[in-house]
This record gives sequence, C-alpha cells and structure tokens, in this order.
Amino acid sequence: MEILVCISKSPDTTTKIGFTADGKSLDETGVQFIINPYDEWYALVRAIELVEKNGGSVTTVTVGEADCDPVIRKALAIGAHKAVRVNAVAADAAQVAGELAAVAKSGSYEAIFCGKETIDHNSGVVPGMLAEMLDLPLVTWVSSLEYDGDKPLMKRETVNGIETVTVDGPYVLSASKGMSEQRIPNMRGIMGARSKPLDVVEPCGAAAMTHVEGFALPPAKSGVKLVDADNPEELVRLLREEAKAI
Repeated sequence: MEILVCISKSPDTTTKIGFTADGKSLDETGVQFIINPYDEWYALVRAIELVEKNGGSVTTVTVGEADCDPVIRKALAIGAHKAVRVNAVAADAAQVAGELAAVAKSGSYEAIFCGKETIDHNSGVVPGMLAEMLDLPLVTWVSSLEYDGDKPLMKRETVNGIETVTVDGPYVLSASKGMSEQRIPNMRGIMGARSKPLDVVEPCGAAAMTHVEGFALPPAKSGVKLVDADNPEELVRLLREEAKAI
C-alpha cells in the first residue's frame, strides 16, 4: 500500500495574527508554525496506521520553501517514510493543487490523503482540484476509513446522516475529525526523521488563478449590553433598533 499525504504548514492556533505593512501577506515575525492539524491528525496518522497494519509506505508532499522543512521533519518523526517538497511559494489553491498533481503523477499511489481544509485559509478546495487534475474519484469529509481486503470502506457525515462510500482503484480523500487521533512523535521517531529522505523538487510551473488584494483584521468586538430580566420592553427595543442582522 503506497499512500501520498498532502501536508502544509499553518500558524499555530494560539498565534496572534498580524499582516505586513502593505496588507498583502501574513507577518511571520514570531509566528510558530505547525503541520495543518487536519493534514496531521487525521490524514497523515490514518495513512500511517493503515501502512503499519497492511504494509507499504507513506510519502508526504508539501508545496513550500525551506522554511517548511521543520514541519515536514515532524511528519517523518510521526511515522511517514519519506517526503517530497516542491520548492515553490504556495500562491493559491490552484497552483498548489497543480504542483501536488505533478508529484502524484510521478509515483504509483493507491490513495492520496488530504486534510479537509487548512486552518489558515479554510477554503477546502485543494482536494477537489487535485482529484480533477488527476481524473480520480474524490471522497470528501471522511471520518472513518477501513479496508476490506483491497477495498476501501469510507464513512462521511452528511446533512442526512452517515454515508458509506467505496471506490475502485486509486482515489483522493479529504479527512475530517474522527479518522484517527493525534500521534505524538517519540524520541526514536525524532532521531530517525533526520535520516529519512526529504527530496526537494523544482516546481512544474502550475499557475495561480487568483491574487491577494489585501488582508484585514475583523473589527474589534464591541461590549455587550445587559438587560434586566424584568425589563423585556428594553430588550425588544434593542433588538429592533440596534441589533444587526448576522
């Protein structure tokens, strides 16, 4: 079983976010970066569990420059066998998907795992773009994955309940909560990650389809108004005159 897992770096969820003076990019000064949790906790860990049970190997792929190497090494410490980094700045989802597709085409993978979204952009579109570029079936928001022989059995949550899905042949999957649990790398894994291969490849030249005009922080939250329980008329007045539609 050969599984390709797409991972990316993202700011730690506790990081205070700021932007550069021109407002067009994240100010990375003092920012702690981690593996995107949906990529790590669910996609990567489940891939490793499957390979530990059935044999094979897990390869991670990342689009980014050398500052991504620490998070890639963590993925290797957790249990991935090798890693590929496409040496390019991640410009937008289309460009990232194009570069990931080029790497996927260069190998023979039975499955390609992605997190359902990144916690910084939250767009969740890369898995769909990647599947389209590879002409493979896509199963989204998968919360459970088991194999019956060589047949993947996936469960995903929908508005109508739990849906069970299976596919024939290679496929792309976007993982959500429930696929697995976070795995903390041990000292042996950390030491072993240093000797595992991290191949840096040049980009294929996939084009970005969007550009950033600017980022801005949301307006600061205003204070709340407390209304006495014995004064419902005031509450009604506030709802009518001052409350804003969401």
